[in-house]
Amino acid sequence: MHAMKTYSLYELNTLVKEAIEGTLTDEYRVEAEISDLSERGGHCYLELVEKKVGGNTPVARARAIIWSNVWALMKPAFEQVTGQRLASGMKVLLQVYPTYHAAYGFSWTVTDIDATFTIGDMMRKRQEIVRRLKEEGVFNLNKELPLPMFCQHIAVISSPKAAGYGDFCNQLSDNAYGLCFETELFPATMQGEGVEESIIVALNAIYSQGRGFDCVVIIRGGGATSDLAGFDSYALAENVAQFPLPVITGIGHERDDTVLDLVTHTRVKTPTAAAEFLITNLAKTDSFLRDAAQAVHKSCLQRLQLSKERLLMLSAHLHDTLRVHFERQHHRLTIAEERLKGLDPTLLLQRGYSITTQNGKIIKDASSLHKGDEITSIFNKGTITSIIK
Repeated sequence: MHAMKTYSLYELNTLVKEAIEGTLTDEYRVEAEISDLSERGGHCYLELVEKKVGGNTPVARARAIIWSNVWALMKPAFEQVTGQRLASGMKVLLQVYPTYHAAYGFSWTVTDIDATFTIGDMMRKRQEIVRRLKEEGVFNLNKELPLPMFCQHIAVISSPKAAGYGDFCNQLSDNAYGLCFETELFPATMQGEGVEESIIVALNAIYSQGRGFDCVVIIRGGGATSDLAGFDSYALAENVAQFPLPVITGIGHERDDTVLDLVTHTRVKTPTAAAEFLITNLAKTDSFLRDAAQAVHKSCLQRLQLSKERLLMLSAHLHDTLRVHFERQHHRLTIAEERLKGLDPTLLLQRGYSITTQNGKIIKDASSLHKGDEITSIFNKGTITSIIK
């Protein structure tokens, strides 16, 4: 067995470096998923993986680096196109060349990134979340909840230090209509990592409190547009879609709606727009009630006037009816009076008749008298007393 040359590790790694860089002299386009990302000294360090189709098991791994001179230009360009920061979990299409360092080993040096590829993958993920929510029948549940006419008790999910939260509260309290609102803050992380979990925790706190809120407002102001990845979450969207109160979002961005926006009752662009939406809703209720009160008042006046006119008509009709009735009764009394006059016994006496009485009773039948009875005869002028013989 012939003697083999012994290499130092550095010498051997240098051979590997020369072999790799001497053989792979081109730049290559590679699709991969970012499993980890960190920034140090202005450089961006990536861990890339390729996962088994239909699973999460990595079938390939590699390190990659974006040097500071490239990263300084690449980072803002990527965020402007995608509206997102380059982050773990993203699929990317990179342009790379191989680098082997004797001390740090193999890595890919990134020279370019295709932001449109990442946009397409992000859209695919969002569409998959939307499809899943629709299949489960929850996508439109929150939209179907009625917004209360008196929507005044507001649960607010926001970072307490966010400028947008202050703007929202000031807009509500200083509204031009003098309307009153009551808000309660449920603090949450609204950008970066932890958005999904933090908002879900806040929603659970609102639900558990059971204070009788009218709606939930999720607002975010002053943060970077590139921090919206947490709002494209299935778990968050599912929670909001099935929440028993109307949810309003104003998370301050101009790009296409996030998945969260798509499932909420109402989506507006900014926290102040969310406040204005609530003010307008309550102002409509106030206007409706004022109009209703005026209509009721007008209707009551009309009914009172109509009743007055009817009473006047009935009074006039009753007066005529009573007059006719009294005239008829007077006529009847006159006739009765004349009849009574005809029955006056004094008239008979004036005509020569007399009236015979016994003990004050008129004698109508002579056979009722007996011998010795005393009777009195009444004439027109005077009376006489007689004894029956």
